[in-house]
Formats: sequence, C-alpha cells, structure tokens
Amino acid sequence: MNTREVTNQYRLNKWTEIVRECLSSGQTVSSWCADHEINPKSYYYWLRRIRKAACEALPSSCSPNNPIVPVTISVPTTDTEPAAAQELSSDILIRFGTATLEIRNSASASLIENTLRALQHVR
Repeated sequence: MNTREVTNQYRLNKWTEIVRECLSSGQTVSSWCADHEINPKSYYYWLRRIRKAACEALPSSCSPNNPIVPVTISVPTTDTEPAAAQELSSDILIRFGTATLEIRNSASASLIENTLRALQHVR
C-alpha cells in the first residue's frame, strides 16, 4: 500500500466517524455542524466520498461468482381452477440450491422488492 492509499483510508475512516456521530446525534446536519464548527459543505463532501468508497467496495453483480439463477414461472393453462386454488398458487417459484422461494399472487410490491434485495447477498 502506498502513502496516497494510506492517507485516503485514514481520511475515510475519520470522515466515517464524523458522519456516524452526526447521524446518531438526532440533530439536523446543519445544527450539528454548527455545534461542531464544521462547514456543512465539507460534511456533505465527506458523506459523498464515503458513499462512493462503499459502492466501489461492493462486489460486482456481474462477476463470475454471481451466476444467473434460472427462474421458473408457473402459469395456469385454464381458468377452471377453483378460486381457493388460484389464491394459493405461486406466480413465481425460485429454486436456489436446496432453497425454494414461492411468491404468491397477493404478495405486495415492497415484499417482493425486499426479498429480491436480500437474495442478492445469498451465496
């Protein structure tokens, strides 16, 4: 590691401490910065740099370690299924190794979104 990388890492760690302190204070950013004699523009610059570093540290979703997972969708072929059976049937069935995820017709958009976000981290 060269001097520039060490300096950058030191600054990021220091800025992370400052941002965490501000967020945990319960104050607005402007009032917290005023109390600690920090320019709000500096604070937001630090926050932007921290977020950028965090995003760069995330593994790429296109890497070979994250293979595409096949998704099987079951579609009823007739409309003669009883209403109770349609209510219990899955619109989406995802198999990942030994795990199976079934998403029902009545699942909310936020539940589906949160579930798919969680699945991004499954290895």
